Amino acid sequence: MFPSRRVFTEVLRQTNNGYRTSPLKIEFRRATWTCPQCLRLRLCERPLGQKRFASTNAAEEKEFRSILDEPPRLVRMRRKHNYGGLIVLALIPLTAFALGTWQVQRLGWKTDLMARFEDRLVRPPLPLPLFIDPDAVKDFDYRRVYATGKLRHDQEMLVGPRIHDGDDGYLVITPLEREEMDDRGRMRKSKVLVCRGWISKKFRNQRERLKEGGQQALPDELVTVQGLLRQPWKKNMFTPLNKPEKGEWYFPAVSEMAEFVGSQPVWVEETMQPDLRETYFREARGIPIGRAAEVNLRNNHLQYIFTWYGLAVATSFMFWLVVRKPPSDIARRVRQSKSW
Repeated sequence: MFPSRRVFTEVLRQTNNGYRTSPLKIEFRRATWTCPQCLRLRLCERPLGQKRFASTNAAEEKEFRSILDEPPRLVRMRRKHNYGGLIVLALIPLTAFALGTWQVQRLGWKTDLMARFEDRLVRPPLPLPLFIDPDAVKDFDYRRVYATGKLRHDQEMLVGPRIHDGDDGYLVITPLEREEMDDRGRMRKSKVLVCRGWISKKFRNQRERLKEGGQQALPDELVTVQGLLRQPWKKNMFTPLNKPEKGEWYFPAVSEMAEFVGSQPVWVEETMQPDLRETYFREARGIPIGRAAEVNLRNNHLQYIFTWYGLAVATSFMFWLVVRKPPSDIARRVRQSKSW
C-alpha cells in the first residue's frame, strides 16, 4: 500500500511514429490542498470541454488575481468641519475671557469701595441731624453717627426669618422719635428707622422680652443710639413681598417701612462691641444683639477671576484639539481597488 496523501501518476512519452507506452515511471509527490469553495468557483467559470480536474494550482490560471495583488487603500475624504458648530465652540472661551476681565474691573471697584468705608469707620461719630436728605445718605454710607430720642415700641417691625449662629430669629426695627426746638420756639419732631439687632424666635412677643430682659429689652426712656448710617437695602428676585397689614416683613424695604410708620427713609444700624459673654447674655433675655462696627461686604472677585480665566484657557485648548483633528466619522475610509 502506498503512503497516505500521495498519488500515483503514469507518465506517457510521445515518439515520432505516434504514441507508445513507455515503461512505467512512478513518482511520489505531496498533494496540494485547495479550499473546496474556491475550487468550486473555479470549476463553474471553466470553459466547456476543459477537463474537470485539470489543475489543482490556482496560480497556473492566467486570469486569476488574488486580493493580495490589488489590496484596498485608505483614502481621505474632503469633507470639512461644520462651521456653525465651530463658531459656537469658539464663543465659549471668548465669553469666559470677557467675564474674567469684567471680574478684574469689579475687584478694583470693590477694593476701592471697602477702603473708603474703612476710612469712614475710623472717624469719630457725627450727631445725626433732625432732618436728613435721603439723597445724601450714599455719601455717608458706613459713617458712624449717634442720635438721642425715644424708641417707639408700639410701631416695632420684625424682619425675618433671619439666622444667627444656626438659630432662627428676627431683626428688630424700631422707629426712633426725636424732638428739637427751632429758633421760633416751636417743637419739631422726626423719626428714623433703627435696626436694633437680632432676637431669637421665641422672643417674638414683646411680653416675653419684657419678662426676661426688662427695661434693657424694651427701654421706655430717652436713649442714645450709636450706629452706622447705611444705604437702603436692595431686594433680590427670590425674596417674597412684604405684607405690612399682617405685620409680615420679609425684607427691610426702607422706603416702604418708613411710609408705614411715618418716618424718614433713613436707616441706622445699632452697633456693639463684639463680646461673646454679652452676646449670650442678650440672647437669653431677648435683648437685641447689635452688629459690630465693621465692613461686612463680600469680596469673592479674585476667585471668580481664576475661575473664568482658567475656563477660558481650558476651553481654548479643547477648541484647538477639535480644529486640529479631522472629522472622526468620515476622516478615513477603506476603498477597495476592485469589486470582488
